[in-house]
Amino acid sequence: MKILVLSCSTGGGHNACGHYIEKEFKKNNIICDFADYFDILGPKAKERSEKIYLGSTKGNGNLFKLAYKIGEAYSKTGITSPVYSLNKLGKDKLYSYIKTNNYDMVIAPHLFPAMAVTTLKKEGKDIKLINIATDYHVIPFWEETKPDYFVIPHSSLKEDFIKKGFKEETLLEFGIPVSSSFHKIENNLYLKANKEIILITSGSMGFGKMKEITKSLLEQNQNIYIIAICGNNKELYSKLKKVNNPNLLVKGYVNNINEYIAASTIVLTKPGGLTSTEVGVMRKPMIHLMPIPGVENYNAEFFRKNGLSIVSNSVEEVIENTNKLLNDKNAQKLMIENQSKIINRNSARDLVNFVLGM
Repeated sequence: MKILVLSCSTGGGHNACGHYIEKEFKKNNIICDFADYFDILGPKAKERSEKIYLGSTKGNGNLFKLAYKIGEAYSKTGITSPVYSLNKLGKDKLYSYIKTNNYDMVIAPHLFPAMAVTTLKKEGKDIKLINIATDYHVIPFWEETKPDYFVIPHSSLKEDFIKKGFKEETLLEFGIPVSSSFHKIENNLYLKANKEIILITSGSMGFGKMKEITKSLLEQNQNIYIIAICGNNKELYSKLKKVNNPNLLVKGYVNNINEYIAASTIVLTKPGGLTSTEVGVMRKPMIHLMPIPGVENYNAEFFRKNGLSIVSNSVEEVIENTNKLLNDKNAQKLMIENQSKIINRNSARDLVNFVLGM
């Protein structure tokens, strides 16, 4: 068996999830490769997609909000979407890549490659496809894909996927795949701070209010140590490095986020599906920061409703909720207990075992 994990570089969560899946298959001695769908199509496609995505999330994410609302409305019409039509254009290059490398199965933690593979399946090409939902909601246009199986984040979302046309027997309730070794910490960061540690992580691209939140928390609390992870946002990294405070550690992109989560008392994060799942896997109290309108709202609502996080919609709420949670050990304990009931630590391993059973 030879497996291809196909993702896209629109936000870091899809790729991170894909790499977790790749790692888990390789750990079980199964040939599995990761590829960026846009790398297969060509550098121009990749560059354009990244520019569009980053442009849509700037400011308060108003452009992303508008695009998402249009997508939801269009999704209800039953008319083939322009998104599907665009991805259909890449099917020949993708099929050539799949056949040249002799892949038996494609696993897609992103909508775009799932659409392209669906087109090939409709043409009679014998390709097994497993979709991976990386958000706690059925995002617009997933219903245009025809996977053999669909990994969904939680059993409570099953009805939503069925309403979109997916057969119940194809839905796998494993949770968003995170490597089974993610929560097993081998190294220690050896942080010298003898204080409560707050981790602020904003996903792969960073976000605009991080400096304001960091400064306010440090000014109000003498007994905390903040680790701020800026991802690939070099401008944010530079601004935070200028904050002169011995209780602040500023990092850019890190490949050992699990160690920083493990070292923390509380994690403040944007409500991306994969990032939120990572924190839940580590069983850490969590505060969600100002969701970008659209799918982040759905993620935040799922976590809030299930007692997995506290959602804050302004800098003032972030500061207030962080101070409250720091001083309420019972609330922290309850949140961790809820995470242990809802978030599956072995999601990637369960997926591998299922594929082996096929």
